[in-house]
Amino acid sequence: MTHTFIIAQRVLSQLKGDRRFLALSIFAPLLIIYFLKLMFDTFPSFVDVKSNTIPISAFIVHFLSFILCAVLLVQERTRGTLERMMIGGFSKTSIIGGYSLGYFGLATLQAITVLTESIWLFNLSYDTKTVVLLFIVIWLLAIVSVMLGIFISTFAKHEAHVFPFIPLIILPSVFLTGLIIKPDGLPIWAVIIGKCLPLHYAVNIIHEIVKPEYKIIDTLVDFGVLTGYIFGLLGLASLTLKETE
Repeated sequence: MTHTFIIAQRVLSQLKGDRRFLALSIFAPLLIIYFLKLMFDTFPSFVDVKSNTIPISAFIVHFLSFILCAVLLVQERTRGTLERMMIGGFSKTSIIGGYSLGYFGLATLQAITVLTESIWLFNLSYDTKTVVLLFIVIWLLAIVSVMLGIFISTFAKHEAHVFPFIPLIILPSVFLTGLIIKPDGLPIWAVIIGKCLPLHYAVNIIHEIVKPEYKIIDTLVDFGVLTGYIFGLLGLASLTLKETE
């Protein structure tokens, strides 16, 4: 556990010193959401864009957290940092856990800023309970994205190896999870693939939360699955780390 906190502290210090990465992590999603607002403003008035605002905002966080985290971890490998940690007696679990803990703060900051801008720009009227629940969903999805980035990074020897995973993970998340197209009209195989992706459960929860008659018991399973992805990816990343060193 001590090693985990040492690595987490190192990651936080590194993030604090890398202002360009911090700026990209925070301002990139805010800029994309602003462009989303410009696009939605061109739609006819009868199109309900507000119901899709938060799910798409959550996807933006999901996409950027995954890509940025994966690339940053691959850079750590190419510098030999991970190898030196393992030689120094740090276990695989403590290394993955330390990096995960260090990035949790970044995921929290992204969730807060993205949700705040989305509510403000699109003039969304939600009560305090709904806003808190929406934050929890986006925060959980951001953490899942961090864990997914860490897991994918264990298969890449340099940054270019990360990019083939983008269409394999992100594009199915756009089309098969209910973000744009309702899964009801999709083939069975596409529905099954969609249910294997974490964004599916986040979108389900968000759509339920914004309903006036929402009860938390309606989304307990989805919350459980989304949380399970965090621990599942943590375990998988720990198992695959040694093979790529």
